Order: sequence, then C-alpha cells, then structure tokens
Amino acid sequence: MNRSDVRQDDHMMSSIIGWVLQGGVIISSALVLIGFLLLISSPGALSGSRTDIFPHSLSELWTGLQGFHPQSIIVLGLLLLIATPVVRVIVSILAFALEHDLRYVIITCMVFAILLVSFIFVTGGPSTPPPATPAPSVIGIALIFASSIIAGLLGALVGLGGGVLIVPLLTLAFGFPIEYAIGASIISVIATSSGAAAAYVHDRMTNMRVGMFLEIATTVGAVCGAFIAGLINPTLLYIVFGIVLLISAAPLVFKLAEELPQGIKNDHWANLLSLNGSYPDQHLGEVSYEVTHTPYGFGMMYVAGLISGLLGIGSGSFKVLAMDTLMRLPMKVSTTTSNFMIGVTAAASAGIYFSRGDIRPVIAAPVALGILVGALVGAKVLARLQNKTVRMIFLPILVIIALEMVLRGFGVAL
Repeated sequence: MNRSDVRQDDHMMSSIIGWVLQGGVIISSALVLIGFLLLISSPGALSGSRTDIFPHSLSELWTGLQGFHPQSIIVLGLLLLIATPVVRVIVSILAFALEHDLRYVIITCMVFAILLVSFIFVTGGPSTPPPATPAPSVIGIALIFASSIIAGLLGALVGLGGGVLIVPLLTLAFGFPIEYAIGASIISVIATSSGAAAAYVHDRMTNMRVGMFLEIATTVGAVCGAFIAGLINPTLLYIVFGIVLLISAAPLVFKLAEELPQGIKNDHWANLLSLNGSYPDQHLGEVSYEVTHTPYGFGMMYVAGLISGLLGIGSGSFKVLAMDTLMRLPMKVSTTTSNFMIGVTAAASAGIYFSRGDIRPVIAAPVALGILVGALVGAKVLARLQNKTVRMIFLPILVIIALEMVLRGFGVAL
C-alpha cells in the first residue's frame, strides 16, 4: 500500500470514526440532559433519598426505564457515553476490514480482546460505601457544570482527562467523598476523549494508526496494573510517578519555542505500520510528519497504562510525553492522539466504578455535560493555536500534576 493510498484510507477512516464518536456523544448527552431536567423539575428532586436511589444493574435499569424514571434515563446516558470508546474500537475493526488492511484489523482486534479481558476478569474488589453526603443544590450543580467546562477545555487542549481538575474540585470545593470524585473523574476522561476526539478526527489532526497501535500497550499495561494494584503500596509509586514527570518536563523547557520537529525520518516500525501522516494547520498549511523511536514509545505507553491501573489515575501526561519527546510527533498530533486513546483505557475500568456505586448520577451528570461542552470548545480553540503555544500550556499543567502526585505520596494530597 503506497503513501497516497494510506492517506486516502485515513480520510475514510476519519469520516467513519468521527461519525461514531459524534453520534455517541450526541445521544448520550441528550439522554443525560433529558433525565437530569426531569429529575430537578420534580418535587423533592434533590433530596438525598431520591439522588441515592439509582440502578446498579441492567435489570434495575430496564425496570426504571419502563417507568420513565429520571435516574434511569441519566444512567442510560452515562452508560452509552462509557460504551462510546468501545463501540469506536469495534467499528474501527470493520472499517479496516472494508479497506482490506489486515495489519490494523489484527491490531484493533487485539485491543478489543484486551478490553474484553479487563471487563471479564478484572474486578474492583470489595468497596465500603462512601459516607452519606447531601445532594448538591441547584446552584452547586450549576457551579459543577461551569467548572467542568473549564476542565474539559484544558483536557482537550493538552490531551489529558478532565479528572486532573475534577477530583480536587469535587473533594475540596464541594466536599464530596473521594470515591464519588474518582467516579466522576472516570466519566470526565471518557467525555473529554469522546467529545474532543469527534472534532479532532473530523479535522484530521488525530493519527488514528498511531493511536490504535499504541492502545495495545496502554490497555495491556492497565490490565496488569489493575491485577497487581492490591499487592503494592501505592504511596511510593505516587512519589516515583511525580518525580519521573518532573524529570520528563525538563526537556520540554528547551523545546518551548519548537513549532515542528525537524529532520525526523520514519524508523522501520513506522514504515511497516504506515504511522506517518499529515494534518491541516491554519498557520502552516498542510503539515506532513514522520515517526521515529516507535518501540520506545510503545514501551512508554505500557508504563502509562500500568501507572493508570496501579494508581487509578489518568495517564494522558505520559502518553503526550511519549509521542512528543520520543516519537517526535508534532505537539498538536500528540495531544489529539492522546485524547483519542484515553477514553478506551478509562472505559475498561468504568464498569467497576458503576457496579459498586461510585458513579453518582447527580454528580456525574453535570460533570459529563460540562466536560463535553468544554471539550468541544477546546477542540475548536486548538485548531487555531500554534504547536509551541500548546506546549507552553501543557508544561505548567504537567508540573502541577507531578507535584500533586508527590504530595499525595506524602499524605498531603488534594
């Protein structure tokens, strides 16, 4: 397959995947919004007894939907949002099959198989119910929604899940238990990924072949991390992770003024897997780029997934670093491809959080809607920014994440 054929196939893939992501976002957000409006408009809507009663199983969900219960409608919307990255993987298999691209049919089937393993064999373990907390007021919900817009915008710009802001926001500003904050964070990562990726894929800024290939490493790492999470004290891991991120941030300081990597040539694996690509840039026109150090980037993606599974955090920062500093993709491509990938990793663990009640709809619903709005706005903003501007936004956020991880390791985390 020559380079022009690959580019034409990528345009077709962009259209198919873009419509799948966009459709999932529209349907899920519409259901969440309808259910939420029905909930808050009914008498006693935000009383603790009402907001704590929501379906935890498919049978309960079906019964609630038959009675047109607002809680069940919200949960259906959240489940469809969680399912969107998984559906994207399934549709990608079909799309590559239609293009007779056997390599990527196999690669994407491997990603789907790993997801199935995570769904079937990885469990969340016993969980003690979080302490009872009052439901947020209407003003509180509005503040959560507005704050989530900002989180989604930043997450879309720099390729991270909105959880880096959502968790401290919900625990410190609103006083919710950490379990509910983490459950909402998982939803925010999927919402950021699906909402922003829908726009980025249509605009051809995402390198889907790089994303599909690297998802093998990150999903395997996430499954391994989930299996061994109960065997290792995470305190030291938080500190190590934070220090590694701080060290990794150092080279970015010397590349702040870099707009595009120079003198990069495809390595053997990049040629074999057709990882090079191009994207339209408002400042530079059509930008073509090549990929190097593919095995090292693949290895770092495994580490990113492992950390995510071990610590229960998003690893978008590691994904962006791997693609920007090791594989030498343009910064815009690194952040958009990271956005494309992070939803799949988060979806693998979202079912665990849902089944044990850590995803509280009255909190997750405004977070999901706000994140989606912010992600879509962020996608529009990114198209107008230069690569060096994106790097200047990413660097301080990376340092904040690193310091937060170190503080958490010393027991003074947010």
